[in-house]
Amino acid sequence: MISVKPKKGNLLVAEPSITGDLSFNRSVVLLADHNEEGSVGFILNKPLGYTIQDLIPEITATFKIYNGGPIEQDNLYFIHNIPQLIPNSIEISSGIFWGGDFESTKDLINEGKISRNNIRFFLGYSGWDAEQLQNELDSNSWIISENGLRNKIIGKSSTDFWKEKIMEQGGDYLIWSNAPENPIFN
Repeated sequence: MISVKPKKGNLLVAEPSITGDLSFNRSVVLLADHNEEGSVGFILNKPLGYTIQDLIPEITATFKIYNGGPIEQDNLYFIHNIPQLIPNSIEISSGIFWGGDFESTKDLINEGKISRNNIRFFLGYSGWDAEQLQNELDSNSWIISENGLRNKIIGKSSTDFWKEKIMEQGGDYLIWSNAPENPIFN
């Protein structure tokens, strides 16, 4: 069996067997950082019932807020594809950047220079200690997938994202792509 190692910019696709975990059931996570000390990521397909204006009233946009993960859910994070506009951004990979100067970001959104295809906001993040993610990979909790969408992933609809990533795996995964989220409803 060939073991694929995770790296920054990869997607972690939750195995169909993760059913009892509210945060990660049917999740697709963008790995924003991965090194010997641990890993950080953001769940891309779990929109919350908030917009950026609900959380920061001085922003006049209605961009969705996503559940980034179970850690620090009272903190706001963002990824984007416009480092030329947002100073102090950190590149994740493939033209995707993490964070940067938030005051500039607020102004640019209000001026209409940033669209929902350029930025995605999260409450919280997903995090793993040094060996934790590898242990979860070894126990088949996650599938590592390349990010074929590159920086266009920011504007990607979240509705069927997990289903699409599972279908890409083919084989036995195809049956899971149409299964109900709660097996009791089958």
